Amino acid sequence: NRTTYLSWAASVALLLGVGYQYNQLTTSSNTINAIELEKSNLKQSVVELELKNKQTATALNIVRDTKNTVVSLGGQTVAPESFAKIYWNKETETVYVDATGLPEPPEGKVYQIWSLKLSPTLTPTSIGLLENFKANDQKLFAVSGTKDAEAFGITLEPAGGSKSPTMEQLYTLGKV
Repeated sequence: NRTTYLSWAASVALLLGVGYQYNQLTTSSNTINAIELEKSNLKQSVVELELKNKQTATALNIVRDTKNTVVSLGGQTVAPESFAKIYWNKETETVYVDATGLPEPPEGKVYQIWSLKLSPTLTPTSIGLLENFKANDQKLFAVSGTKDAEAFGITLEPAGGSKSPTMEQLYTLGKV
């Protein structure tokens, strides 16, 4: 009789021990999953921060390059509060546009950059579009190069750009 009680007690103790161990295993497994998710999120954050850091370093290098000519573009009639800056390296013919002073273009429109030759007659040449305006947090765009610009202008054009500038939509303009 005593042996039966001891066997039942041992069985119950074993069952309770297995239940406790299963509960601990489940808790540990959940903790591990939460930590792995947090680790994954942290890795993603590090990748995003490294990308932003690289973009910021590139922007600083452009701004600090002493070979770049900085051309300030002032707002025009359609948007007098608008402004932009052109960073133009005449040696390498590279052009960057800082468009932080431009409002977000409406749906179906895009900003187009023009290199202008003023004499003997006004001759505009498109050097690029500021596409993905919303996605570019820094609003710093690389466009096609130019070697003989006397001024730069930015117009608002239909998506895909135009062959000649829409002067009624001239947002900014500046002489070199």
